[in-house]
Amino acid sequence: MTNTPRPPALTSADVIAYLKSHPDFLTKNPEALDLLVLPKQQSDRKIADFQTYMIERLKADKTEAIETAKEIVETARHNMNNQGRIHRSVLRLLESESFEEFIESITSDLTTFLNVDITSLVIESDGDKIPHVTLPGIRIVPAGTLDKWMNGKNILHQSDISGVETVYGAGAQLVRSQVLVRVDVSQKTPPAMLAFGSRDPQMFQAGQGTEQVSFLAGVVERCIRSWLHLSI
Repeated sequence: MTNTPRPPALTSADVIAYLKSHPDFLTKNPEALDLLVLPKQQSDRKIADFQTYMIERLKADKTEAIETAKEIVETARHNMNNQGRIHRSVLRLLESESFEEFIESITSDLTTFLNVDITSLVIESDGDKIPHVTLPGIRIVPAGTLDKWMNGKNILHQSDISGVETVYGAGAQLVRSQVLVRVDVSQKTPPAMLAFGSRDPQMFQAGQGTEQVSFLAGVVERCIRSWLHLSI
C-alpha cells in the first residue's frame, strides 16, 4: 500500500502569513479568541493587546446585557400596569346597574382607568338612530364605515395622526394616536368598535400587543349581549 504523504505542519510563519492575508479573521471568528493564551500587555513591543480587547469586549457585553435587562424589566412593568388598568376597567363595567350607566362607564370611566384622553363606542347604522343605543357617548356612522377604517383588522394601532370628528366629536382635536377595536356583539346587531384616543402621538403604535385590549373588547361584547338580552 502506498502511504499518503502527510501535509506539512503549520509553522508560526504560516499562521502569521495567513492572518496578514485575512486581517478580518478574528472579526469573522471571534470565538477563536477563547482558544488563545493571550499575551500580557507590553508597551515596548509591537504586540497586539488582546487582554485590553477582551476586557473592552466584556465591558461592552455587560453593558448590552444590562440594557437588555432594563428593557425587559421596563416592558414587564408596563405590561403589568396595563393589565391592572384593564382589570379595574372590567370591574367597573361589571358594577353598572343599568345599560345607560354601562355606556357611560365605557365613555368616561374607561377613559380615566386606561389613561387615555377620550373613548368612543362607534356603531354603524343605515339610519340616524339604532334601537337601544340612542345614548350620549355613542357615535353613529354609515354602514360600511368600519371596514374602511379597520383595513381588514380587528385591532388597529395608529400613531402620529389627527383625530376624526366622526369618531370623537368635539374631542377629536386632542387625538394624536389611537387604537380601534372591533366589537362583535351579535349577528343581530350592526358592526361596532371601541376607539381610544390619546394626545400623545406615540402612545399607540403599530406592533403593540393586542391581548389585553382584545380581552376588554370581549367583556364589552358580553355585557352588551347581557343587557340587551341578545344571543351570539
